Amino acid sequence: MNDEKLVWTGARYIPQLNYKIQKKKNLIDFEASANINGALNFFNFDSLSADANLKLYRFWARYSGEQIELRLGLQKINFGSASMLRPLMWFDQVDPRDPLQLTDGVWALLGRYYFLNNANLWLWVLYPSDKPKTWELIKSNGSFPEFGGRFQQPLKKGEIAISFHQRIADSRENAFELPIFDEILENRIGIDGKWDIGVGLWFEVAYIHKNKDLQLATNQLLANIGADYTFGLGNGLHVMVEQLAVTTGRKRIDLANGFAFSGLTISYPFSMFDNLNAIIYYDWSSRNTYNFISFQHKFNKIDMHLMGWWNPKQYLIPNQTVSGNMFAGKGFQLMLVYNH
Repeated sequence: MNDEKLVWTGARYIPQLNYKIQKKKNLIDFEASANINGALNFFNFDSLSADANLKLYRFWARYSGEQIELRLGLQKINFGSASMLRPLMWFDQVDPRDPLQLTDGVWALLGRYYFLNNANLWLWVLYPSDKPKTWELIKSNGSFPEFGGRFQQPLKKGEIAISFHQRIADSRENAFELPIFDEILENRIGIDGKWDIGVGLWFEVAYIHKNKDLQLATNQLLANIGADYTFGLGNGLHVMVEQLAVTTGRKRIDLANGFAFSGLTISYPFSMFDNLNAIIYYDWSSRNTYNFISFQHKFNKIDMHLMGWWNPKQYLIPNQTVSGNMFAGKGFQLMLVYNH
């Protein structure tokens, strides 16, 4: 329910099928799942609308050896060190406030090689999506595959990584009145690292460049720094903070065009079965605060989540537009999750 007198009730079912074949040190496994959901919406208690949706959620096959892994199909690909405001959220839309951590997958071939020193190399090829992915303002050109990779290197008390992705973008259909091009070469590079030195520290930086003049969308620079610590209060009070800064423009770094967000997460476990969590975002441009609080209780096979939020009606948190439809304004939600 939210402050516009909208009462929403719904159900979601995600059936999942797994199968595996083990031969000595080699494994072949498969996963298929669907996202089935329906909802009833009551507006001002005098009108009713209904909605239902069925779509494929995951559908992949994987080969795993001693140091190599290959996975083909509709899958989740995510990486990076940040948790709330993620410059490297290139292929997923996970919202830290979502108890189910749901996100659509991408059709891809992903390969990973694990070195003996715990370094690892990722390589991927993506089927181009007909809709913009996270941090993308325009869709991909369906005639060209996307590709990229990532290398992670362990360090003392941490790790550092570099990521790369290339695609051919298409601005012929866009919602931002950008110049029209059918083939736009876009390169993006990301660097991230994290360390545990008593206090957890991390950073993420991503730079996205297009070879056509798309005005403010030509270049994007995104930078995040964060830290977390568990205080020895009671069962342990966990506090996490992150700061995100974004610039866009024709210049590679254009400080005149950008925005900044801060994020704060506080969580406290009352027991093994009860947890209280609060997430706060602050928009430095509009001076708006986004507030979210949730309480979780675990039963034998059921998880109960009681959530409340108090946010601006105009929802501007970057790359959380799907969840923003729910969390805009003021409201609360009771969610029951049954696992079988």
